[in-house]
Amino acid sequence: MSQVILGLCAYTHDSAAALLVNGNLVGFCEEERLDGVKHSNTFPQQSVDWLLDQAGLAPADVTAVAYNFVPGRYLGAISRLPAHLLNPATARRAVPRARSFITVARRTTTRLQDLRRRFPHARIVPVVHHRAHAWTAWLSSGFDASAVLIADSLGETQTTTIWRTDALAEEPLRPMWALDDPDSLGYAYGAITEHLGWRRGDEEGTVMALAASGDPRRFHALMQQAIPPTAQGFALNPRLLELRVLSHRYPRIPAAFHAAACPPRRPDEPVEQIHADLAAALQQRTEDVMIALAARARRTVGSRLLCLGGGVAMNCVSVGRIVEAGFFDEIHVPAAPGDSGTAIGAAAHMWYRATGKLPTGIEGRSYLGPDYRGLSLPHYPRPGLHAGPIERPAGYLARQLADGKIVGLFTGALEAGPRALGHRSILANPVQPEVVDRLNATVKFREPFRPFAPAVLAHRAADYFVLGQPSPFMSIAVPATDHARRMLPAIVHTNGTARVQTVSPSDNPFLAEVLSAFETLTGHPVLINTSLNIKGKPICGTPDMALDCLTESGLDALLLEGWWVTK
Repeated sequence: MSQVILGLCAYTHDSAAALLVNGNLVGFCEEERLDGVKHSNTFPQQSVDWLLDQAGLAPADVTAVAYNFVPGRYLGAISRLPAHLLNPATARRAVPRARSFITVARRTTTRLQDLRRRFPHARIVPVVHHRAHAWTAWLSSGFDASAVLIADSLGETQTTTIWRTDALAEEPLRPMWALDDPDSLGYAYGAITEHLGWRRGDEEGTVMALAASGDPRRFHALMQQAIPPTAQGFALNPRLLELRVLSHRYPRIPAAFHAAACPPRRPDEPVEQIHADLAAALQQRTEDVMIALAARARRTVGSRLLCLGGGVAMNCVSVGRIVEAGFFDEIHVPAAPGDSGTAIGAAAHMWYRATGKLPTGIEGRSYLGPDYRGLSLPHYPRPGLHAGPIERPAGYLARQLADGKIVGLFTGALEAGPRALGHRSILANPVQPEVVDRLNATVKFREPFRPFAPAVLAHRAADYFVLGQPSPFMSIAVPATDHARRMLPAIVHTNGTARVQTVSPSDNPFLAEVLSAFETLTGHPVLINTSLNIKGKPICGTPDMALDCLTESGLDALLLEGWWVTK
């Protein structure tokens, strides 16, 4: 009998599903890419239906469902209640905090009951959240043995963990060190993101980009007070960052922080220098803490290889700083380091516990979702749109980009995670500086200080970027070379770095062909590569979503599975 294990991130933000059949990964999909709701928090019904259809299976064939939270572990927060009651800075929130963790534990139990109703023939197995993160980070790396560092806002009660991995060991994934809430780097970054006028859990990358324009010295002392170093790594000062209560009714930033920094900024208010300076101080403190945590992982595990996971791992500037620190020979961040990716890790954990074997089909993969190759379009797919098939689409696309067109690309299997990896992308010419202004103003509708990431042929990357390792998942911000700053300033951020994607023909043959053709035309194997969406909407996972993006934005054209679509 086949073992069919469904891994789920469901009922919370970033709903997703992964499927293992006899230990091999069939696929992975984030629900927002199909239902059009950014950070979708529903049960990932469309993703599950697609996965089972890919495997030729029905819901009754699922033998196990692995869920990415364990309800009982939330109750561990209650043990901190006496200490919080005795501390004047936390006493007011101590009881609401304890109650909120009990509420979430009950809610998670209810979710498991819902899964039992949906899959009555399957075992329902909750998996520790950080363990699911760690499995995903490690198995996607291809490393036989490594250290793993997970840092996020909250997983049950854990916020930061270090793991030892060894494919040959009796226990291949072992916890080595952990830090619990309320000490949470992800919580702090999200709180200040919201204070600065952006959505926490969504727009932390905007704050990271803004930081490059700020002076961290202005609020350096404040950040040291808010996130002080400790023997255990770091802590949060509850006088400046309120004790977490799992409810939106309890704000994270107290009046004392407002007085020491600045009043909260409304989203419709202008961004001023004081906001950039606060962002810079937050980013610098985050980088310092992440470097210290990476050093701890190196000492604790002893490996020269590191895998990173959790929401904080999406802070590509911090990852770049860890690379520069030289503790490790190579650092790996999976394509989906956030909560959605735990669907893969939860299923992997379930498979290992059931068989004692490691799953397969996870290493190095990012194109794991629905594929619409063979799509046929009418000549007028929407009012005002015209579509026609083209021969040699890579060369045709390169010529259009060289001429200054901004083009959406929809091809092949949907990529995992938040980065545009060349299957659901907007591509543009970095040689023409005015392209960036057009991208921000008429296509992405986002802040002008945010940089655009470059995609570059892997074998030419060293000409443009100081990069000591591959970066296929656009996970590392690295310094640009003098050549790149001089010739392609559009892809270099204010701080002299770029979040680069290295592209090889083996990983993405079509994008590699486009880059090669673009180099023939312009002399540069580099393109601006940003996600195929507009602000506030998820990456386009379906052809209809891609056509919506074309009609609702300033895109010049859309290359949709070999069809050239224009307005």
